[in-house]
Amino acid sequence: MDNQILNSYSKISNLNVSRETCNELESLISMIQEKNKEINLISRGIFEKEGIRERHIIDSAQIIDFVDLNSNTTSDLGTGGGMPGLIVAIVMKKLKNDMKINLYEKSYHKCVFLKEVSKKLNLNTDVIQKDVFTVKNIETGTIMSRAFKPMPVILDLVNQNFRKYKNIILFMGRKGRKILNDSLKEWDLDYEEKKSLTSDESFILNIKKIKKKIS
Repeated sequence: MDNQILNSYSKISNLNVSRETCNELESLISMIQEKNKEINLISRGIFEKEGIRERHIIDSAQIIDFVDLNSNTTSDLGTGGGMPGLIVAIVMKKLKNDMKINLYEKSYHKCVFLKEVSKKLNLNTDVIQKDVFTVKNIETGTIMSRAFKPMPVILDLVNQNFRKYKNIILFMGRKGRKILNDSLKEWDLDYEEKKSLTSDESFILNIKKIKKKIS
């Protein structure tokens, strides 16, 4: 593996990515490229390894320091092609190998891909082929969601369907500031945010508590 690739991963703060982890992340990129010829895992406009690495792998991996390591499960809602769930699962092999990553995805074909990757890379995942909106009384540590549903929908889902959790990690895009401000009109949130490593217009939210305001 060349130094350019290693340097790309080194930009992720609080994460000393081993050569083995980098190799597995690069294997994931190759599998995404191959599967994307059959089904839409990611935008067809991003097909070079460099683009996938920056836009999807590093973007997903930057949340690692927000994942609650005191819990034994983390849940990715509507994981799609496995972002961020598969990336977190790869990194967790070195950080906490007994952490199970629950991947909620209702698409059969995407679930087949998630299981193939998990088997090939020996990841501690549970691929759950269900619409997460139909699952009740969920207990988990960290909840993650990237490019799944708008923030207000995620907050309602967590409020109604999760019995126990530690925190919620959301990826906020170009319109994220307005969405956050609008959400604060309906929700009391205990949260912190950090600037995205991959986009000047994006940021990451780490929400510790949510409470719906009484209208």
